[in-house]
Amino acid sequence: MSYHISVHLNQSFVVVLDQVRDALRAAGFGIVSEIDLQTTFNNKLQRAFRPYRILGACKPEYAWQALSIEPFLGTLLPCNIVVQESVDGRGVDVSAIDPLTSLQSVGDGSLTEMALKVQSELQNILDQLKTMQ
Repeated sequence: MSYHISVHLNQSFVVVLDQVRDALRAAGFGIVSEIDLQTTFNNKLQRAFRPYRILGACKPEYAWQALSIEPFLGTLLPCNIVVQESVDGRGVDVSAIDPLTSLQSVGDGSLTEMALKVQSELQNILDQLKTMQ
């Protein structure tokens, strides 16, 4: 079982990053954080790294529901979406955490239905991105 769901796109990093932001917002996800690892590694370690962003996405109604069931679930929030230049430099990979896999570690079956909904929504976003090529 994989901990992420992914799609490979043959477009530029900047174009894909904008498309991911737009697709998340259109699906009702807010972007609550953004980490630019390329800049961070350059500034903190003086090391070059490929374009790599981690977007922390959250759909408030799901977060509220999950935290109402499991108060410590915030340790698994938000849903991380990674947009990165492919390791081989040919295109861009977009990956999302698989919420079903991550929530299995919690051991509360009442979260399964919600995890399946979030998983489906994230997969739909990745599928939409694929059709935009």
